[in-house]
Amino acid sequence: MKVNTDGVLLGAWANANHAATILDIGTGTGVIALMMAQKNSEAFIKAIDIDKDSFLHAQENFSNSPWSNRLEAHFSALQNFNPSQKFDLIISNPPYFRNDLKTTNPQKNIAKHSSALSYEELLSGINRLLSETGKTFLVIPIFNYDIVSIIAMKENLFVSSLMEVIAVADKNPYLVLLQLERHAKQNILNKNITIKDQQGNFTTDYIAMTRDYYLKF
Repeated sequence: MKVNTDGVLLGAWANANHAATILDIGTGTGVIALMMAQKNSEAFIKAIDIDKDSFLHAQENFSNSPWSNRLEAHFSALQNFNPSQKFDLIISNPPYFRNDLKTTNPQKNIAKHSSALSYEELLSGINRLLSETGKTFLVIPIFNYDIVSIIAMKENLFVSSLMEVIAVADKNPYLVLLQLERHAKQNILNKNITIKDQQGNFTTDYIAMTRDYYLKF
C-alpha cells in the first residue's frame, strides 16, 4: 500500500478522540481512514474517492484491516455524496496544485490538481456534511493557505489550529496542516514540525508523531 508523507502527517496530527462518525475525502488507498480507525476504536468511518482504482484499493485495504466492520469505501465524488448523517470529523488530503500545469496522466491530474475538486467545492461540501460541533482537518501547500482560509470563512469554517511542515531543517515550510471549526477563535494555535535534519535523518519530533503508523523507522 502506497503511503504518502503528507497524508501520514495529517492523520497523525488530527485529533479523532471526539468523533463518532468520520469522513475521509479523496481517500486514495485508504491510509488516512485506516489511521482514523486505529486512533479511535469506536468511530464509524466512510471514505470516498472519485478514482475507481483508488476506491478498489481502499476497499481491499479496509477488508484486510482489523477495523473492517467500521470502515466503508464509496466510489463517489464529494459533490454527489449524500449520506444520511453528518460527520463529527472530516479529513482530507485534497488536490493541491491550484493553477500549475497538468501532466499527461489523467489519474495524476485527478489526484494532484484541483480541477476535479476545487477548494470552493471541497469547503462547500465540508460545510454541508460537518456536524455543528464537528472539526475538519486538511493538509495544503503553504502558498495556498490565504486562499483556503478565505474560502473557508465564506462557508462559516474558521482555522482554530495549524502546524507548519518543514521538509528539511533550516528550510522554509512547504505544507500546513489545518484544523477548522464552525466558530472563530481569538487565538489560533500555531506550531511547526521538521521532517528531516540536514543529514537526511528523520527528526525525533517526526518519529514521535508518526511512529504508531509505520512498521519501523
